[in-house]
Amino acid sequence: MTAGITVDLTDPVPPFEQIRRQLRSLIAVGVLEPGSRLPTVRSLAGDLGIAAGTVARAYKELEQQGLIESRRRNGTVVVGPPQVPHGTVRGDAAVMAAVDGLIRTAREAGIGDESLVDLLRGRLAQTSKLDS
Repeated sequence: MTAGITVDLTDPVPPFEQIRRQLRSLIAVGVLEPGSRLPTVRSLAGDLGIAAGTVARAYKELEQQGLIESRRRNGTVVVGPPQVPHGTVRGDAAVMAAVDGLIRTAREAGIGDESLVDLLRGRLAQTSKLDS
């Protein structure tokens, strides 16, 4: 199971961080539910063609964040989604629909995935500056 996890070795973001982000997102949106087993470090590393230590670092950081847990006999399992601050209402369905629409629109316009991510990061940075 790579659940669509990919690593772009030309991306300036380190591979362990790419894996961590993707797994965190899959957990956040419910693709990986609590109790779901993750592939072994060696298995995922082999599927992605990277060093096992890279996957191990991503798993370690996710475990420190309380999203996954390594269990001796059961392997690594999802513990739960990222914690939402108290009083925050999650609008996962609406957000996912908006994201899906954004992806469709970008692809229709010929914008590649990496460019779309860069655009989104840029806009997030701009709105963060406006909010502060």
